[in-house]
Amino acid sequence: MTPSQSYVLVTGATGFIGAHVVDNLLQRGIKVRAATRSLQKGEQLRAARQRYSSQLDIVQVGDFSDATSFSEAVKDVTGVIHVASPFSYSTTDNEKELILPAIAGVRAILEAAEREKSVERVVITSSFASVMNADRKAPPRFTYTAEDWNPLTYEESIDKKTSAVIAYRGSKKFAELEAWKFAERKPGFDIVTLCPPMTFGPTCHPVANLAGLNESNATLWKVASGKELPVSRVPFWVDVRDLATAHVEALIRPEVGGKRFVVASPEKFSYGLVGEIVAEGFSWGKERVAKGEKQVIDDSYDLDGEKAAKELGLKYTPFSETVKDFVKQAVRMEEQEKEA
Repeated sequence: MTPSQSYVLVTGATGFIGAHVVDNLLQRGIKVRAATRSLQKGEQLRAARQRYSSQLDIVQVGDFSDATSFSEAVKDVTGVIHVASPFSYSTTDNEKELILPAIAGVRAILEAAEREKSVERVVITSSFASVMNADRKAPPRFTYTAEDWNPLTYEESIDKKTSAVIAYRGSKKFAELEAWKFAERKPGFDIVTLCPPMTFGPTCHPVANLAGLNESNATLWKVASGKELPVSRVPFWVDVRDLATAHVEALIRPEVGGKRFVVASPEKFSYGLVGEIVAEGFSWGKERVAKGEKQVIDDSYDLDGEKAAKELGLKYTPFSETVKDFVKQAVRMEEQEKEA
């Protein structure tokens, strides 16, 4: 799939990860159709990229779980990068609000792509949530790879007593399994899935204010701005810019079709480490950063992001750079809010 002949549909294009994927494609000279539920956000996305106006068009998709919603969106595209997925920790019905919409969303985009004969590959954003086993503990030390699957059952995921965090993990697992089941039909295109852990870094999607930050970055800002020093559930992470590169490489490299990748930095993190980086990296850091008990980074187990780095040609960004790049941006947003 050569850039000059490519036309790529990106779903969830106005979200944190999706907008970076859009930028990565545009910078390579690839034509992009950005799908979004909100036409207003779509227009904001395009307005911020005027130099690429001839390469970028916006399509509104009202219902991401209905295949007919994508009928126009997939027309003439050579590839699809499906980033969009339901996400909420305030769910009252796990199955109805998280799991079924995630499965239906994957099925809808794949069914639409199957009808459009120009589509050669679909890349799907899954999650480390579909890889990890929350009950697996060291010792002995172990390493998660793309061969691992979360053992969570469908019944456990939809149980009323199951937390939204666990149900979200189920939604990612069962949506990804739906994709691999679909691939068995030999639909005329191949599939690649990416399973990233916590994703941090500067934003490039339409964000009106600090309150509108995505979940992972909002947590970084809580630490940097002195509000809270949470404990991380897992020590694994990736820079959003590296993840965007992984999506595009997964689309254009012929040899990776049909593969599943875990895209993760070899460095581990804790929110305590975020605090240390901010304290040392900013003149105001020591005074303002959230204080708390010293956090020890969990180094009892590992996640293999090296296979993805090798096969997708990635070079992972250092954690300190990721944190500083985001915090600089958040400080500017804060200053603008004060001036407004």
